Amino acid sequence: MVKLFSALILISGIVLIVSVLFQESKSEGLGAITGGAEGRFGMSRARTLENMLAKITTIAAIIFMISALAIAAVQ
Repeated sequence: MVKLFSALILISGIVLIVSVLFQESKSEGLGAITGGAEGRFGMSRARTLENMLAKITTIAAIIFMISALAIAAVQ
């Protein structure tokens, strides 16, 4: 059971890090990698990408927290 939750923490942690790095900020950062979406597909595409990344970040954070609490409860 601990191995399952440890794997979930590892996977959700990696997803959380990547999704946060891809989100656009006021400065360019790593969000510049997907910055071409505004020029080709218009502003609606950029907003959709931002919304999707925000949802992925939220879901990964929830899974991370639940897994950490489950490991703490099991041990």
